[in-house]
Amino acid sequence: MPFLELDTNLPAGRLPPALAQELCAAAADILGKPAERVSVTVRSGLPMVVAGSAEPCAQLLVSSIGVVGSAEQNQRHSARFFDVLTAQLGLGPERIVIRFYPLEPWQIGKNRTVMTFL
Repeated sequence: MPFLELDTNLPAGRLPPALAQELCAAAADILGKPAERVSVTVRSGLPMVVAGSAEPCAQLLVSSIGVVGSAEQNQRHSARFFDVLTAQLGLGPERIVIRFYPLEPWQIGKNRTVMTFL
């Protein structure tokens, strides 16, 4: 069950209208998970600094069970997410940071229980 959280200082009007849907589809493809299990949040217009500069930038947090737990996995994921983000946001890769967090099934609640028991 992947979660993506995109934070950017770009104003909402500069973001593609279907950005959340595009990120959902991209995450499903990149992480090998069904789109129906992907959750995406996009927050725009935030006060942000990346690499000491408040120029347009973005940070993506990717958390999931079983697919973001190693350097090798995340290196592959990173390249593909950067391709999506640079194309969708019009930012250079130096203005984007991605954080990967592995999750355990007991850390995600769904349908009144946790994923461990589903």
